[in-house]
Amino acid sequence: MAKAVSVEQQFEKLRDEIRRHEELYYVHDNPQISDREYDALIERLQDLEQEHPQLITSDSPTQRVGGRPVEGFAQVVHRRPMLSLDNSYNIDELRAFDQRCQRLADGRALDYVAELKIDGLSIALHYENQVLARAVTRGDGRIGEEVTANARTIRSIPLKLRETRGSSKISDLKFQILNLEIRGEAFIPRKVFERINAEREDQNEPRFANPRNAAAGTLRQLDPKITASRRLEMFAYDLLTGERKPFATHWEALNWMQQAGLRVNPERVLCKSIEEVIEFATRMEARRDDLDYEIDGLVVKVNSTALQDEFGTTNKAPRWAIAYKYAARQATTQVLSIVVQVGRTGALTPVANLEPVVLAGTTVSRATLHNPDEVKRLGIRIGDWVLIEKGGDVIPKVLKVIEAKRTGEEKIFRMPRKCPVCGGEISRPEGEVVSRCVAADCPAQLEGRLLHFASRRAMRIEGLGESLVHQLVESGKVHDAGDLYSLTFETVTGLERMAKKSASNLLAQIEASKQRDLANLIYALGLRHVGDRTATTLARQFGSLAALSKATVAELDDVPEIGLTVAQSVRDWFDDEGNLALCDRLAAAGVRTRMEKTTGPADDKFAGKLFVLTGSLGDFTRDEARAAIESRGGRVSSSVSKKTDFVVAGEEAGSKLDKATSLGVTVVDEQTFKKMLM
Repeated sequence: MAKAVSVEQQFEKLRDEIRRHEELYYVHDNPQISDREYDALIERLQDLEQEHPQLITSDSPTQRVGGRPVEGFAQVVHRRPMLSLDNSYNIDELRAFDQRCQRLADGRALDYVAELKIDGLSIALHYENQVLARAVTRGDGRIGEEVTANARTIRSIPLKLRETRGSSKISDLKFQILNLEIRGEAFIPRKVFERINAEREDQNEPRFANPRNAAAGTLRQLDPKITASRRLEMFAYDLLTGERKPFATHWEALNWMQQAGLRVNPERVLCKSIEEVIEFATRMEARRDDLDYEIDGLVVKVNSTALQDEFGTTNKAPRWAIAYKYAARQATTQVLSIVVQVGRTGALTPVANLEPVVLAGTTVSRATLHNPDEVKRLGIRIGDWVLIEKGGDVIPKVLKVIEAKRTGEEKIFRMPRKCPVCGGEISRPEGEVVSRCVAADCPAQLEGRLLHFASRRAMRIEGLGESLVHQLVESGKVHDAGDLYSLTFETVTGLERMAKKSASNLLAQIEASKQRDLANLIYALGLRHVGDRTATTLARQFGSLAALSKATVAELDDVPEIGLTVAQSVRDWFDDEGNLALCDRLAAAGVRTRMEKTTGPADDKFAGKLFVLTGSLGDFTRDEARAAIESRGGRVSSSVSKKTDFVVAGEEAGSKLDKATSLGVTVVDEQTFKKMLM
């Protein structure tokens, strides 16, 4: 007779299964079930927890994102200081570090572990009886801030460590009674960083200068839902029990952490000599732009933990480790002028026009100065020579002014006191770094809103570019997006450089935009903090513009991945009578304001599958192909990885096709894709 399984056993078995799949997906990049199957497991666990709330535990996979923002961060003293590292900038300095270590070792065998130096921020994770109990930022190295709620949203941080008994044990103590401290580097992957900055730019918010700043700002968000939406990740790099290191070597500690379910960077090597370290450094510098995350060098550590303890530390850094920094991708150029742009939310952004210079393979002629505070901090003047830096696809950043090159002819730049476009009043609310034009009729804002409305990820009205929008606004023919749908052939052909064919094409594009999805429309309306992904979430949750307009802040805040900031922004937008009138006019013009109802279950060929689109498709735009996939339960990514199920390759497919072939990912042409849709 089969033994009955208790509810507690059902809980633990299901939780363990979900944890295993999370580790396979987020740590090992090797999923074994589809997203739909994973979601089904989560839903099953949520149902069980709803029936038995007394059995919910803090390490449950359902408890990653907390419900409410915190009011602040408590300070925590690190058991063992999180010291910074001494830096080396060339091979000679790296060899000098080796010579110092050899002297300290006094003839004893010495080897090194070389790891990539991730451009993120350090964090300490405290596990008690295998369960994540606390997460603390590095802070000043001795005192950090507790950010546990935010760290729990990072999927590569296990809420519960997997019990493991490798070839080495942590002393002779039982795993279950240990209090472990895992140290790691939290970071934002490049593709996520690009997406965040694109969304911030869409909202006329300042872009993050680099992934490190973005990661730091994300981990210190008071609302964990915002942190969850930013998709932070973490690589573990050190292990402590109390104030000591439990393994004889650092290499063993890295392997043990990986076995325990933590993500450890695979790009690491055990080196018998400093020459092997140098070879690894050279090889990885050539590959740095191929990685999914930013690095700025290597970290080199003496492998033996006994020797680490013996070598000790200075007041600032350990003697047994060093950072080898790659040469920054920088250049000097001259500031030709500084202009102030006015965005669609009225934000005033100073931009430096530069003498064109080649940097990281591209010609740079402009660099944002972000806001008045940054201009003041830099002390930048028109005519100054400046040092700029660019990493990967990150926007150019002005690092500093080269004051030694000043001639006395430079001109001091001052932010305008009135809007440079309409002459309207400028407001800078207390606590904000951005100044804004508050004039409701500012043509620059209107032009920005119309261009956003017509953009590719919004209503996709091709042909409605800057020149045409400027004419429509300047002539008074368009006062908001609703007026686009009342344009006539005669009106359009009366504009400069608008031939009959061009006018017909534009009006056809405007007519076609009426059939865009609800998510496109929500994004097109330009609500602050609402990017295209958030718009999709809102469309799926509420189903119509009318329902969304009536949602309370609490109802919006309860939507997964919608934090309080977004919820309040959405509510504020719909509380404006002019915005509601615009929605009514769009609906009256025939713009789709409801989601199309889908019939039947999700298509098994697409449900839970990850697609990548590359090349030109004959019968689909990229957005139409994406919509077709997502409506059938699939997902679309911009990059190929081991997680990709299908690559849809059109004409002139490029490097994504090559990568798919090398990884063994299934590639389908457009005809096969069309058959899959049938």
